[in-house]
Amino acid sequence: MDVSHVAERGLVLLGCGKMGSAMLAGWLDHGLPARSVWVIDPFPSDWLKSQGVRINAALPEAPAVVLVAVKPQMMGEALPTIQALGGGETLFISVAAGTSIDTFEQILGGETPIVRAMPNTPAAIRQGITALVGNSKTSDADVALAENLLSAIGETVRLEDEHQMDAVTGLSGSGPAYVFHLIETLAAAGEAQGLSPDLAMRLAKSTVAGAGALAMAAEEDPAQLRKNVTSPNGTTQAALEVLMHTEEGFPNLLHRAVQAATERSKELSRE
Repeated sequence: MDVSHVAERGLVLLGCGKMGSAMLAGWLDHGLPARSVWVIDPFPSDWLKSQGVRINAALPEAPAVVLVAVKPQMMGEALPTIQALGGGETLFISVAAGTSIDTFEQILGGETPIVRAMPNTPAAIRQGITALVGNSKTSDADVALAENLLSAIGETVRLEDEHQMDAVTGLSGSGPAYVFHLIETLAAAGEAQGLSPDLAMRLAKSTVAGAGALAMAAEEDPAQLRKNVTSPNGTTQAALEVLMHTEEGFPNLLHRAVQAATERSKELSRE
């Protein structure tokens, strides 16, 4: 991760909760000098205070980047603190769910380069994936810089259009919760078949983690990996006949779940 440009001009991080802390830790580990980072946070954690960054200090006049990592409901109160940095050469990156580029342009000015990004919670262990899209004022270099910074918490993908962000939210933004619930219910099903709670949970966690790792590493697609596990008339086939049921199985259930999250994302962006 090349941080020389950011190190020279500075980076402002607005909000340093779990996501902001994960990103900051990644940047510092990749060589961004602590004194090149300004953090605005009303309740800085003990961890943040120990990192050597500038906390709630006077901001540089033209930092390379302002990264907005506050909760959407705090946006109205937080954005005015950085409004003066808009309209110039500073790149703004937002990881706030449900806040559109248009909202930022109304506050920061239409000439401001803005990248909207949607990471997910595995970013906490640098295993996340972040989708991003820039406004008309962002250059290829701006988007590349955003990708560079966000790669500190996992993979990145570029979107063709901001309208895709709602579907991204429904799939990967909210998706970790679906997987956590799968682990919960898988463990509970194991308990129902006679396993102890601890053993069932250990098996469920490791099975999901291992299958995910295999899906990432294998050349075959997930459909082929599923077929590889499924012997004709065997135990896996018996389970899949339930899980792949047209009306009651995973396909219909997950389509409805992702659609519900996507629609809610659209609603939040209009509120």
